[in-house]
Amino acid sequence: MPRAEHIINFSDVSFEFGSHKPILDEVNFSVREGMKVTLMGQNGAGKSTIFGLIMDELKPESGRVNRAPGLTIATARQVIPRDELELTVREFFEKRFDKVIYDIDRRIDEVLKVVNFSVSKEKHVKDLSGGQQARLLLASALIQDPDLLLLDEPTNNLDVAGIAHLTEFLKNYQKTCIVISHDAEFLNAFTDAVIYLDVFNRKIDQFVGNYLDVVEQISARVAKQESENARLAKKIQDNKDKSNFFSHKGGKMRFLAKKLREEAAEMEESKVDIRKDDKTIRPFTIEAQEDMGGDIVRISSYSMMIDHEVVTKESGIVLKKNQHMLLAGPNGIGKSTFLEAIANNEAEGVQITEGIDICYYRQDFSTLNFEHTVREALFSVMKVQTDQAMRSVAAGFLITHDMMNIKVGNLSEGQKGLVAFAQIALQKPGLLILDEPTNHINFRHIPIIAQALDEYKGTMIFVSHVPEFFAQIRIDEVLEMEP
Repeated sequence: MPRAEHIINFSDVSFEFGSHKPILDEVNFSVREGMKVTLMGQNGAGKSTIFGLIMDELKPESGRVNRAPGLTIATARQVIPRDELELTVREFFEKRFDKVIYDIDRRIDEVLKVVNFSVSKEKHVKDLSGGQQARLLLASALIQDPDLLLLDEPTNNLDVAGIAHLTEFLKNYQKTCIVISHDAEFLNAFTDAVIYLDVFNRKIDQFVGNYLDVVEQISARVAKQESENARLAKKIQDNKDKSNFFSHKGGKMRFLAKKLREEAAEMEESKVDIRKDDKTIRPFTIEAQEDMGGDIVRISSYSMMIDHEVVTKESGIVLKKNQHMLLAGPNGIGKSTFLEAIANNEAEGVQITEGIDICYYRQDFSTLNFEHTVREALFSVMKVQTDQAMRSVAAGFLITHDMMNIKVGNLSEGQKGLVAFAQIALQKPGLLILDEPTNHINFRHIPIIAQALDEYKGTMIFVSHVPEFFAQIRIDEVLEMEP
């Protein structure tokens, strides 16, 4: 690609999914060559849509997306498409190219070293853990050696070592990169600038500085806007009070009353819309199944994958009501497989008391029916289906009236996560199983989710690679799946 100052430029770009879901409204921003940019915004604001427009997979309703001549672009998406899960690792990489690559095995070996991952090229993608799939997604973008690298939630499913490796890679990366992530510490390590998409006015602001600098700038701007609006509101009320008083007088007083009303109307128009897309979900409670007691889960043994072999270890863990267990270990050792087996009551060496209601949060949201509308998804878990109760809970998770008739499969990954948590809040599980529950979730929501899980009075088993998250949750047992 010839050297260009701006390699991507959005000029008055508007975009909408159908007539009822506008996403962007005449947005403008540019990305310079060599920059490392964070793309911020609330779940469902349209961040992945911007990636689609950059990739030319989506077309704007109006305006232009300008790309530097010869620009090559590759993206590591949030999740592997379902129709590619049956591919082998080699086939998955081959699919990244529109022509035959004769030295593909050598290229795969080189790029897997970059992402610190070793795997057989004959292995099927579906047999990889979530963390291994995350590494594969990144590698599949890097193998294309693009001028512009787009990363959509790249730390999801990665363990601590994987996040550290990715952070160092991006620090040293010489080309242009745009990253969507909710991991504040990760972003602050390498960000040069931030593109901020406001979900309410559908505009974009562009800031220079690292991630934490920009968060401070946004907070200062919001505080200034709130102060100015408060001053105007006071002045507007004063004018209205005086106008009401003078309007009952005669002659010049009525003229003054009219002038005061006009001034109040002008000041009303001068008030600015405060940035609202920073709002968080409401605090919520997960009620536990009532008719439960004694030993809920007994784990006498468990299996894990070490050097491509299944290894079984003994355990004496017993979980009662109101006890929480963290399942820890590196990517690929078998944590998600173990959780799924427990959720299906099929795990060898694990006994669950009969009659316990199990609620399972999967990191890939495959427990959700993607063909259901959001309304159907929420009603499906309710024993007594009342619209008012459902909407009350949904509103707390920022699930609006407009979202109710959207199919779950058409939601952003972050919105799917909020629907999954709304389902949990509508149930009374005795055993709550969660696999990486912070993936795709806006970091502002995480303390609220942590509080709800900390206060949950049932039995809970969960996996998380985010210390800042599980440090906020009471943990009674830790099962370390380690080599």
